[in-house]
Amino acid sequence: MGAPALRPPWARDEAAFIAACTRCDACIEVCPATILVRADGGFPSVDFSRGECTFCAQCVARCEPHALAREAELAPPWALRASIGEACLAEAGVECRICGENCPAGAIRFRPRLGKVAQPQLDAAACTGCGACFAPCPTRAIVVKAQIDIQLENEQ
Repeated sequence: MGAPALRPPWARDEAAFIAACTRCDACIEVCPATILVRADGGFPSVDFSRGECTFCAQCVARCEPHALAREAELAPPWALRASIGEACLAEAGVECRICGENCPAGAIRFRPRLGKVAQPQLDAAACTGCGACFAPCPTRAIVVKAQIDIQLENEQ
């Protein structure tokens, strides 16, 4: 079984989302960032290789069956967070700060190391999971997925 699809922001839990979504493509058509694509079964999914989510909520506004529903004005759009893997150039001693430069939330900072290349540090609490760091990463060392999945990997 592959990784679960990354649903649009403010998607209901997976079972409720699948039950409600009519696969009408309205959310895909209205997304100004063009990051929503048709995935398995015709359901919408996020493709961060196409760009970042700006959390404009246009997809939610267009979702007539309410598969995407903003429960409260300040409700987080999803539980997605970025993580930085071993393919990071800084791990190999190559200076690269492109992920931090592209992070609108400032969640990726670089800690200087004496005589070595600065290493990225991700502040998961500040990360919005927008995906702005994903596409520019030259080695695809960044992964954006559910926060619970990241926690489970870190415990292993």
